[in-house]
Amino acid sequence: MTDQKTDPTDPTDPTGATGATDLREVVRQRYAAAATKVTEGGAACCGPAPVEVDENFGSTLYAADERAALPAEAVAASLGCGNPTAVAELRAGERVLDLGSGGGIDVLLSARRVGPTGKAYGLDMTDEMLALALTNAERAGATNVEFLKGTIESIPLPANTVDVVISNCVINLSVDKPAVFAETFRVLRPGGRIGVSDVVADDTLTPEQRAERGDYVGCIAGALSFAEYRRGLEAAGFTDVEITPTHPVAADMHSAIVRAVKPGSTATTCGTPGEQTRTATGCCCGT
Repeated sequence: MTDQKTDPTDPTDPTGATGATDLREVVRQRYAAAATKVTEGGAACCGPAPVEVDENFGSTLYAADERAALPAEAVAASLGCGNPTAVAELRAGERVLDLGSGGGIDVLLSARRVGPTGKAYGLDMTDEMLALALTNAERAGATNVEFLKGTIESIPLPANTVDVVISNCVINLSVDKPAVFAETFRVLRPGGRIGVSDVVADDTLTPEQRAERGDYVGCIAGALSFAEYRRGLEAAGFTDVEITPTHPVAADMHSAIVRAVKPGSTATTCGTPGEQTRTATGCCCGT
């Protein structure tokens, strides 16, 4: 995720790809290579080598105690621009979905936060990352996790399935962001919420200027502006949209915390004895 200049006429440059399929394949290859590097490093004597990113990305954005509680391979594969498990304010008993779960760091942290009565799903399109994530879940002894193969534009879960959707610097990589917002809205329960870390551009920057600051696969060229992000979420039906910058990642571009809510209430009627009811504020009943 380097801040390198790009040439839109260069066929090897993701921002100059001929279509969405080309861009998606470039992204897939980049993250497959990252997973392979971590996996091969973990088999060596010295442990997994972290994927090289600058100081604005990666595992250093997590607290030391969080990193220490996870398999080294999950930490080494971290490529995000924030810590969505912290900003999403996860609660015991909730079901959470991580879009673009990579090596599983945010899924494993989420699983610890929601506890044994909750569940954490991870969604990724890259076989190598999914394999790494499954291995990391086994090493962590996490039993309330499930990893799914698919794209964030077409989430393989039924409607009204999860309480919270998180993502760590992945939505900016999507080739169809309106589809991501619509799918996120669909799978959330009424009253559900998103807590996302993502790269966002100042409203003054044109798409061409964003591409000048970094490549697509480096999470820069594909970033939305603050206004575009807000409009996209609201068009999908979200309310209470908040976009808060946290630190710069390039000139006039920022890592930001994005929060929004799907209108409605998650409260439902208690079922059989022992069945817990998830609400917007956690579990309200059950014996």
